[in-house]
Amino acid sequence: MNKSQSTPPMTKFVFFGTDNFATTVLDELKTLGLQPELIITTPDKPQGRKMQLTPPPVKVWAQTNNIPYIQPENLKAGPENLLTEPTCDLALVASYGKILPQALLDIPRLGFVNIHPSLIPKYRGATPLESAILSGDTETGVTLLQVDAEMDHGPILAQEKIALTNQDYFALRDQTARLGAQLFARILPDFVAGKIRGTEQDHATATFTKKITKTDGEIDLASDPTQNFRKIRAYADWPGTYFFIEKGGQKIRVLIKKAHLEDKELIIDRVLPEGKKEIPWETFKTQN
Repeated sequence: MNKSQSTPPMTKFVFFGTDNFATTVLDELKTLGLQPELIITTPDKPQGRKMQLTPPPVKVWAQTNNIPYIQPENLKAGPENLLTEPTCDLALVASYGKILPQALLDIPRLGFVNIHPSLIPKYRGATPLESAILSGDTETGVTLLQVDAEMDHGPILAQEKIALTNQDYFALRDQTARLGAQLFARILPDFVAGKIRGTEQDHATATFTKKITKTDGEIDLASDPTQNFRKIRAYADWPGTYFFIEKGGQKIRVLIKKAHLEDKELIIDRVLPEGKKEIPWETFKTQN
């Protein structure tokens, strides 16, 4: 059997994604020899104190890797212009952040596959990583599911578990993103060949994540050390964890940058006091 007979034709796919979870997926896919024909990401947004127009991480990745990309404002306006055959057999979604209209979902021959960093139907929604850490789960994982009109509701194609120990948000984000990309690459040939069928979720057991607000990051140092440490790990990206303290006759906000648990006690290692530079916690306590 020659190579042309043994190697399945390359499946052309479009990638929908926005943030650093999505760029890690793209990095891993590239390592595995898979790159999208087109990347669809969200528009640039004002960020920072100066509200400077900033591109999403996936746009930067696309530019760096010379992959065509578009940034539609409205997915409902002419979805047939976004995805066309034969450019798109399949669409892969990873942390895109927008609802996909049914008219768009119907276009690819093989539909849409979503990489979701939880053991679906647990933790549907936008904050599955934070939710798993905050709940004190000892395992989590990645699910590949077919996308339908409802949020994280479609049939499950593949799932893999990982141990959840002391990973913070960043470590868990990158771990699940890489695993999701690997899982996608592993099932792709059989999925394209029609050998993998989605399994309906047990919708009765579904749980949903909540939106995180800036005030969620405030902790009471006198509260349960284990739960405080979970918050520090879960909110490492945003909003961060912080407390207020009286110092020099003023109430100041102190952001925890690094901490650990020792004999069930929360040990703060490094902090960022409001308006100051990051310093060791012990140094901060001795300052006037």
